[in-house]
Amino acid sequence: MQKAYFAAGCFWGVEYYFQRLEGVAEVTSGYMGGEIENPTYEQVCSKTTGHIEAVEVEYDPAVIGYEALVKYFFEIHDFTQVGGQGPDIGPQYISAIFYRDDAEKQTAQKLMDELEQKGYGVATKLLEYKPFYPAEAYHQNFYRNKGATPYCHSYRKVF
Repeated sequence: MQKAYFAAGCFWGVEYYFQRLEGVAEVTSGYMGGEIENPTYEQVCSKTTGHIEAVEVEYDPAVIGYEALVKYFFEIHDFTQVGGQGPDIGPQYISAIFYRDDAEKQTAQKLMDELEQKGYGVATKLLEYKPFYPAEAYHQNFYRNKGATPYCHSYRKVF
């Protein structure tokens, strides 16, 4: 199994969509990119920790590859929006890909360049991996547990 890390606004919607993919074993909502260890939701919402709401996607590379995950990431949110996602505005809701090695960075950059060539203004940030901290239990499997669907994420084909 491998892990990939994405931020695309509120982690509930990102989690919801990645959980639907064949080859994805587990999706965990959490926080990345900040300066303190084990931040709380309240701390992240204060916009003082530098953390972004993100998801950790555990996947089987024999079933789905990293490039397919990155393409899907771009297709489940508005990667052109600066400063948030839908009505969720703030630095904790930006679009970002956290890469763990040069291969992941090159794959993500290639796809971002392809989107730019298609005429999209890509706001997604390409960031080096920092520790991932799982969010509180009540944030995990949010839409699955509520029997609801995301309010600011939807799928649209761009590749």
